Amino acid sequence: MKWEETTIGKTCNVGDGAHASIKRYSDGIPYLTSKNFKIEGLDLKNVEFISSDDFNKYFKKDSKAITKPGKDDVLLSIIGSLGAPYQVKEEDEFGLSSSVSILRPKETIDSTYLYYWIKSTEFQSSIMSFRSGVAQSFLSLGVIKDLPIKYPVEKITQRRIASILSAYDDLIENNLKRIKLLEEATELIFKTEFDFFKPANEINKLPEGWQVKRADEIFRINIGKTPPREQSEWFNDADSGVKWVSIKDINNSTVFMLNTSETVTKMAVDKFNMNIAKIDTVLLSFKLTVGKVSITTEEMVTNEAIAHFNIDNETKMNSEFIYFYLKNFPYDSLGSTSSIGIAINSKIVKAMPVLLPPKSVMSEFGNKVKPYFQLIKNILLQNSKLREARDILLPRLMSGEVEV
Repeated sequence: MKWEETTIGKTCNVGDGAHASIKRYSDGIPYLTSKNFKIEGLDLKNVEFISSDDFNKYFKKDSKAITKPGKDDVLLSIIGSLGAPYQVKEEDEFGLSSSVSILRPKETIDSTYLYYWIKSTEFQSSIMSFRSGVAQSFLSLGVIKDLPIKYPVEKITQRRIASILSAYDDLIENNLKRIKLLEEATELIFKTEFDFFKPANEINKLPEGWQVKRADEIFRINIGKTPPREQSEWFNDADSGVKWVSIKDINNSTVFMLNTSETVTKMAVDKFNMNIAKIDTVLLSFKLTVGKVSITTEEMVTNEAIAHFNIDNETKMNSEFIYFYLKNFPYDSLGSTSSIGIAINSKIVKAMPVLLPPKSVMSEFGNKVKPYFQLIKNILLQNSKLREARDILLPRLMSGEVEV
């Protein structure tokens, strides 16, 4: 099998999104920035929108410059979080900011192969060696054109490699759709039984035997810590044994926290007296990103922007109830709001009003939803194994070590 090694600029036409300041709205045509790009795909939870007039003005098909993404273009985040790709589908319609680059493959390169090449360790390592910027990392279009690409000369071989890898991603995507349906079904059960209570109201009519208490009267609430960053020995070395949850991790989680981007040593946990969140503890982010929740699947520690809601067995409270309760809590009724967002602190978190149903009600709810949550966890574990297998195979296919 013959391979070619060259640069992105010689195999792709390269452009980027709009450099103009475009007004954003709460509805309209999606407008994606680098923050919407993750290594596993687009994150549209906090997507912004632009008007159709501005979309037609700034993203023209007949423009000489590549600014409007089209089918089979590969997009690449180039400011802040670098190197996350997305392959454009036929049905996609969105605008892009200049924080996203557009790679339009020439005849020699298969689009799906290009997408997986960008996800490869070799390409991601090349990005890290080229990264620049003082306050924020970025890649210029010139640098992108100089980044390497290695590919089989025969396009049919490129397509075979791409089809093997995409089979894993198709399974992962289908599993994520199943998880979404399961979570929605479970959340509907929660809302049917408990949505009568409005935490922002001073007066709520509660059934007999129901109570409202401060969060710290029901839970033992701990706050995470970060070991000194200048002392790198506390993080990610061979003896690291404890997963350390960051805001990035909690943003990327789906119901359960399985994997984290960093770990800390057990020595760091002891030395800095870091609070350990036990299995099935609900985590809540309350700084920077407020209101993201996830459930631990093993003992973990977190940074100082995340609170641990440790359950006291005497209350018969369960993690499934508090997961949905915190997920749906009106955080804008707490603390203060600004142009940056909602600002709350650990004291406010501990004083949050929490509905406490009778033990029998809580037990009945738990019996209803626990099978759903267990199925979600099993599917997430399956996805984790699929990603691991794909990520082991990807560099071997891209290097030619495994022939197709």
